Amino acid sequence: MTTAHEPWSVVSQLQSEINRVFGNLPDGNTSSATAQWVPAVDVAEYADRFELLIDLPGVDPNGVEITLDNGVLSVAGARQIEKAADQRAPQQQRFERQQGRFYRRFILPDTADAENVRAAGRNGVLEISIAKHPKAKPRRIAIT
Repeated sequence: MTTAHEPWSVVSQLQSEINRVFGNLPDGNTSSATAQWVPAVDVAEYADRFELLIDLPGVDPNGVEITLDNGVLSVAGARQIEKAADQRAPQQQRFERQQGRFYRRFILPDTADAENVRAAGRNGVLEISIAKHPKAKPRRIAIT
């Protein structure tokens, strides 16, 4: 029996452990230290761009803050408990969806074009597209 080797699984495990440890600090000055949950993110690289798909169901895209500073893309916001149409208190209640502030940070490679970033929210997914700098094309240099 063979098992597929997935070299990035170690990185995912390390990231999960870091988020678990640092996400629960009692106090801190950074947004990541005060985050109450971490949204799932899919990252894809294409020839001309990077794309991030961030799961944010129940979060108004207009309430999400996206910043890019010194090659670090940060995404922050909050998901609040939705109020039921019936104002009476429920007899029983169970919450499985994370509530409160969230925060994610991504260090972008040098090939990312910080001046060409687009974001759109659809169906509970925030899509962030970051263009790559065009590759330098070889050119012939004339001798004079």
